[in-house]
Amino acid sequence: MDTIASLFSFITTPVSWVIVQFHTVYGAIFGPNTGWAWGLSIVSLVILIRICLIPLFVKQIKSTRAMQTLQPEMKKIQERYKNDKQRQSEEMMKLYKETGTNPLSSCLPILAQSPFFFALYHVLNAIATGKTIGVLNESLLASARKAHIFGAPLAAKFTDSSDKVAALGAALTDVRVVTAIMIVLMSASQFYTQRQLMTKNVDTTVKTPFMQQQKMLMYVFPVMFAVFGINFPVGVLVYWLTTNVWTMGQQMYVIRNNPTPGSKAQASYLERLTKHVTQHGKVRRRSEKTIVKAIVAKGRDRNEFERKFINALNKAGLAAQADGTVVKSVAQATAQTEDGAETASAATGAGTTTARRQQPKRQSKSQRQSGGPKQAGGTTSLEKSDEPQDAKPAAAQQASKPGSGTRSKAQSGQRKGGPQRPKSPSKK
Repeated sequence: MDTIASLFSFITTPVSWVIVQFHTVYGAIFGPNTGWAWGLSIVSLVILIRICLIPLFVKQIKSTRAMQTLQPEMKKIQERYKNDKQRQSEEMMKLYKETGTNPLSSCLPILAQSPFFFALYHVLNAIATGKTIGVLNESLLASARKAHIFGAPLAAKFTDSSDKVAALGAALTDVRVVTAIMIVLMSASQFYTQRQLMTKNVDTTVKTPFMQQQKMLMYVFPVMFAVFGINFPVGVLVYWLTTNVWTMGQQMYVIRNNPTPGSKAQASYLERLTKHVTQHGKVRRRSEKTIVKAIVAKGRDRNEFERKFINALNKAGLAAQADGTVVKSVAQATAQTEDGAETASAATGAGTTTARRQQPKRQSKSQRQSGGPKQAGGTTSLEKSDEPQDAKPAAAQQASKPGSGTRSKAQSGQRKGGPQRPKSPSKK
């Protein structure tokens, strides 16, 4: 480890300078010789490095998304060469080369921060041996050697002898307990980060060599941290535990807000998005619009979770647009318009029913032949006459009386003012 760290000695001066600047700030608060001042200086160094690596992390996300778009092609290659693993690997590498993707892009942040890690190890090892390095002068070196984190000196290791630990002003038991706890936390955080990536943010419908590599790293990295951790100084363990916690939180944020298509994380994300969109009728964030836009652009190539999302919007009367927005669907608007028209028509009909004139009953043939009351203009009146009974002619009154025995010629079947219809002879 010392040999590897010496290869990055050129970066020890910048790293030591950053630590000293943070120590000046925290030393004014907690005291210059305390473990809090030096420990927080190392934590701040980690945060600063990870902030500087954010552009590289974004590049990693884009490369990962590019790998995800190749999943259908990868699946075809697997099915085509399922009995020839060597040819399958060759076709996969050819596909990576043609599309310009790199399956090892997920390791870029680790590779980028490795020089800072080894430079910090080199600085802390110099503190343990009592040698000045970078911008650490004699006074800062003495202050760092006095700093303890929960009873363990910054430069102490799990494998140090009791005499060496005693020279740093600490007990061997305290050093081993603190370093053991930190090694376990460091390995557990690394394992959990890889596990949530494999179980929640991977399209399980397609199995690729990249997935096999990730699964292998999920078990290899924690073991590596546990093996090498016993040779790390306490300050380096603080550095690596901090960066693992940062990576875990960063990964959780990405999985929750920008999940891999076809993964369990995408199913959970689309369920939350469906609930919000159907409740408010719109997409609120730019990242959500980007995801909706990508789902719409896929068309028939949508996976199961994306189809459920589109169907849920349709059932709610909403439609996803190509620009990522959500609007009320035309069918729903038409249905609402028709419902409104029917409601208005029903209300109008209910209000005019009482004002509509009631249609009279149709007269019988005998009533039409009797030449009933006439309306003005020569048409037969369909309503009862408003004239009193006394105003009617006497003959009409007499004819209308029951039991009078007289009937009009029209009622007896005879024609008015014309030749009479001969009676048919009765049959004997």
